[in-house]
Amino acid sequence: MTDPLLSVRDLTIRFDVDGVDQVAVQGASFDVRRGEVLAVVGESGSGKSVSAMSVLGLLPANATVGGSIVFDGDELVGRPESAVRHLRGERIAMIFQDPSAALNPVFTVGFQIEEAVRRHEPTASRAAVRARAVGLLASVEIPEPEARLKSFPHQLSGGQCQRIMIAMALASDPALLIADEPTTALDVTVQAEVLDVLRRLQRGSGTSILLITHDMGVVADLADRVVVMRSGEVVETNDVGPLFAAPAADYTRDLLDAVPRVGDRVAVEPRPTDPAAPDAGVTGEATPALAVHDLVVECGRRRVGRFRAVDGVGFEVARGEILGLVGESGSGKTTIGRAAIGLAPISAGSGQATGGDRSPARRREIAVMRERVAVVFQNPTTSLNPRYSIAQTVAEPLQVRRRLRGSERTARVDARLADGGLGGAWRERYPHELSGGQRQRVAIARAVALDPELLIADEPTSALDVSVQARVLDVFRSLQSRLGFACLFISHDLAVVDSLCDRIAVLRSGRLVEIGDRSEILTSPSDDYTRRLIASAPVPDPVEQRRRREERVSA
Repeated sequence: MTDPLLSVRDLTIRFDVDGVDQVAVQGASFDVRRGEVLAVVGESGSGKSVSAMSVLGLLPANATVGGSIVFDGDELVGRPESAVRHLRGERIAMIFQDPSAALNPVFTVGFQIEEAVRRHEPTASRAAVRARAVGLLASVEIPEPEARLKSFPHQLSGGQCQRIMIAMALASDPALLIADEPTTALDVTVQAEVLDVLRRLQRGSGTSILLITHDMGVVADLADRVVVMRSGEVVETNDVGPLFAAPAADYTRDLLDAVPRVGDRVAVEPRPTDPAAPDAGVTGEATPALAVHDLVVECGRRRVGRFRAVDGVGFEVARGEILGLVGESGSGKTTIGRAAIGLAPISAGSGQATGGDRSPARRREIAVMRERVAVVFQNPTTSLNPRYSIAQTVAEPLQVRRRLRGSERTARVDARLADGGLGGAWRERYPHELSGGQRQRVAIARAVALDPELLIADEPTSALDVSVQARVLDVFRSLQSRLGFACLFISHDLAVVDSLCDRIAVLRSGRLVEIGDRSEILTSPSDDYTRRLIASAPVPDPVEQRRRREERVSA
């Protein structure tokens, strides 16, 4: 066995926060061998990302790093900034979690890739730099790579932007690639494609990969070995097969048990429709909470060309039902949810939420409808007001819509926060003082504060680690069971949809390709596209994941 490419020993990272010493990592040790993929997993706040950032010297000025970080025989801890800087991008490259934030929106992707090439090949001619950029795009399987050099980041999908980041990271043929949550928030088919790209590049070039992720399916698909971190400490290190088959640490077992799996849900009886409901029609059947009929939504400007984001979609969500809306990025999932509540213009057809028609001719009903419809957005960091405490955040809709004051409002706020496990001293905290999962629970509490008849949840758990996701889903199930609201649950995670939803609707390129009972869609899909979605979803089992990958490649 050769010496490891990267050796971390007794790593300690502390942050000086207003004069208080906060320990983020305590005594962590692990190795990245040459040519292997090492995954570091754990909950948010476990120290996995700051450990990776310490290798590149990218921690903020209030951080203090102790211990040893040896890269290819050179000690990095204590070295001056100038001595570490040449390693960044040259020998060690980084793929960040959010490509839309890492890519410069005002420059074409070609300019940005060529800039990375010039940084490492300053004497290369313009033609050579361009040829290298085209080759890098081709290596990450970007279609029509030469034409894509002229594209701006906003003109590409999330998966394509992530591949652009991979191409830039590979510009200098690095020995170590640090990938920080490279597939978070990507749909299952795009995620599978990005993982295939990383796997082929790693095997073709022998580059070592330090993979930071909370997705155990991604770990099973890509990693050779796994390091499990909790509260800044390493609790277990093992090869991927033995770790999944027989984890040694209780925390590792808890992480794996928290991962939702397609098919694990116990069958439940469908929720009955109450024919005596107050809004029952003349047929005796209750009016659906959401009815979408032949919905068409067009985007773009007429001068540069318009396209149909949603094309003739129709479905209903019964009262008390949870309908999962799944599909690839760009399939129209979020657009349908936004159009149904008046946040996106309808070109044709209608979207009727809790009796309020969203057809163009009846927009005056939108204000009334919005009192009975709530939304949970994907990113609570941007959807919560940073200047409001948690209690103020949940109280705002009660004050604005119901005019509640004093003790009555306080009691309602306390009840909703208690439902989400955020009672007591939590009510006076601010969003920046909470974890991602806690912020999402606040967003759910705010959404259900008015006892809505319909809740639209847009990817509410996509960026959460598995244990936090499990807690958020438990809160969601409990509230839905007790309050009885209908829900349009938009997600790309089929396991989450399976664990939560009654029925599933599958979208592709703005069209509805399949809709039906949850178990029927996931076990016996009638459309090839649905079968491809299911086959692309990673499972937390290395043996099964290898079999599924081989079947997908041979198909």
